[in-house]
Order: sequence, then structure tokens, then C-alpha cells
Amino acid sequence: MTRTVLLTLSLFAAPLAQAQTAPAQAPQTQAAPEAPTFASAADAAAQARALAARARQAYPAGSASIDQPLWKQAAAAAEAAVQAAPRNAEYLRLRAELYTEVGFWRQAQLGWEAYFRVKPDAGAEEKRAAATAQYNLGYAAYTRNQPSPAAAFFRQCLTLDPQNVQCASWAARTALEAGQYTQAQELYAQALRGAPNDRSLAYFAGLAQKAGTYGPAATRAFSRAYADLDAGRKAQALAGFQEAARSAPNFIEAQREAGRLALDLGDAGAAVTAYQGAAGLPGASAADRYNLALAQEGQQFGLGAVQTFRAAYAKYAAGDKAGAETGFAQATARNANYAKAWAWLGRVRYEARNYAGAAEAYGNAARLDPNDKTSAYYLRLAGQGR
Repeated sequence: MTRTVLLTLSLFAAPLAQAQTAPAQAPQTQAAPEAPTFASAADAAAQARALAARARQAYPAGSASIDQPLWKQAAAAAEAAVQAAPRNAEYLRLRAELYTEVGFWRQAQLGWEAYFRVKPDAGAEEKRAAATAQYNLGYAAYTRNQPSPAAAFFRQCLTLDPQNVQCASWAARTALEAGQYTQAQELYAQALRGAPNDRSLAYFAGLAQKAGTYGPAATRAFSRAYADLDAGRKAQALAGFQEAARSAPNFIEAQREAGRLALDLGDAGAAVTAYQGAAGLPGASAADRYNLALAQEGQQFGLGAVQTFRAAYAKYAAGDKAGAETGFAQATARNANYAKAWAWLGRVRYEARNYAGAAEAYGNAARLDPNDKTSAYYLRLAGQGR
């Protein structure tokens, strides 16, 4: 005689599906919600798949979350299937896939581990899915400033999926920050084999080769600052790059990044300090010296005015005289004492035979800089209309 088996389970009753923080206790006057009931493990699994399909239709693509009712119900159904048939690989995989899809990474990790115990010969597709959970747990640990757990998650990710570029790059980053420079170089090389055109990876691979001359403290500060920059935390990133440069004054990459970011944030003083450090090192480039001059001029006239002037000059050099005139005029509006901007405004107006406008601009340039003989000369010519 056969008998029907009824499976009843709420999402929060199953060990794998427990929330990471305890749910608030419901008021005593409220009745507990009715738990889902299934006729069999197969019925529970079928319901899990049907609910997941409905969830994909109901919610915007990319928004899947365990907090959405349909996904929560799908996970509960998958848990019921596993509870009824704990050695069934199909149901174990279904549960792990659902947690992976909704980004419930700790539960996904545990789910895949349970699946692999039953199915040790699992294929590459399942391992790649499990690696995704390891990567996300590793990145979360990294952002919480827990480097050792982060490194362990990234290593496990690579064990599951050796071709995973993200895990290789972040495993390299954690090795770099830990002062494990040889390992970091090997991991960056591994990542670059999968993404040979990734400029950020190439940059950090080069950095790993020189990191021994900078030391762990400076390297870690630089790496963390780079992560802040990627996340849009520019002020924190600037402070990190500055810390790296103070820890290792020969760290030209840190000096450059600090200078570039200081210019972006409008901090001329910080940019001067950074680019002076970079320009004094053996590897200094023409760009370092250019940016140092820009920052120094910005201290005197304001970075906004100087950057506007230089953008206008670039337009002039490219043959866009009208655009250059507008830019030079904007630079003088930002700082009326900017003699060089007045002189170039006079030049483009003179070349356009706007002699009255040229005389006005050259007059301001000559007044602000009495030693500017060129402006004085063209001021006389403009006044004569030739």
C-alpha cells in the first residue's frame, strides 16, 4: 500500500535557508503564515522551478533577490525537495542554482558544497557557478577589510574555475597587499592569459614586479586606494595614494595617482606636492612635468581657470579658432588677473581681425604683466587697426 507524503517547510526553517540575521519575532496576536505543502520531493522541486520561472517573468532582469516573494517561495520549495531527498543530486543542484541566481552567496556556497559531496564528478558548468559564489564572498570580505578570508575565497574560486579572470586578479591583489610578491606576479600573469588586453591588470602586473622596492605598507595603501577609486570614493582614494607616497617616496605610481586625482578634485596644493615627488624621481615623464606646471599655475590663478585655458589652447593648436576664443574668454572670466589668458584671447581676436576686441584683451595682458613686450607690441598694432 502506498501512502502520500506531505512535505511542509518554511524558508527560514531549513538549515541552509536561514537568514544571516535573526528575523524579528511576530506579535503574539498575529497568526504565523501558512508554510508551503508539497505531495513529494518531486512535487517540491517542480514547484521550485515553476516559481523561479514566474519570478524571472515578474521581476526586472538583474534584480533577483531572496527578499522577493516569488524567489523566497522558490527557495523554500527547493529546500523542501532537499529535505525529503537529501542525497538527490538534481534537487541539491536546483537549490544551489537558485541561491546563486538570487545572489544569496553564503547559502549558494553551502548549497554547492552539499551538491559536490553527492556529485564529486560534477561538470565545469556547476563548478563555474560555485566559483561565482566564492568570488562574491571574497569580494565582500575584501570590502570589509578582511584580507585573509578574502584570499581564501579567491583561492577556492580558482580551484573550482582556474580560468576565472576575476578571481585570479583579486587573488593577485590580496597576495600583493600581503607582501607575497612572487605569488602576486604569478596570479596576475594567470589573469592576463584570460584577459590579455585588460589595461588595469597589466598595470598591476607591472606594479607587482616593483612592489618589493616599495614595501607592503605602501603597496597595500595603494591597492586599497585603487579600490576606493573604482568605487567612486575619490577623497578616500586620494588619501590612500598620499599615504602610499609618504610610506615610499620612490613610489612613482602613487605620486602620479595622487597628483592626477588631486587635479580632478581641484586641490592644486596636493597636486603640486604629488607631482613634485614624481618629477624628482628617475622615471619621471614629460607628462609629470606638464602636470606639475599646471598645478603650480593653478595655485596662482585657480585650477579651473588654468584647465579652461589649456583646453582652449588645445583647440587653438587643432585649428578651432572660434572654440579657442570662447575658451580663452572663459578663462579670463574665471580669473580676471590671468595675464596669459588675456594675451591669447588678444591673439585669436587679432588673427580674426577683431582689432577692437584684440586691443581690449592685449590691454589687460599688458597691464597685468608690464614685462610682456609681445602684448604691448600687438596692443599698438590693434589700436591702429592693423
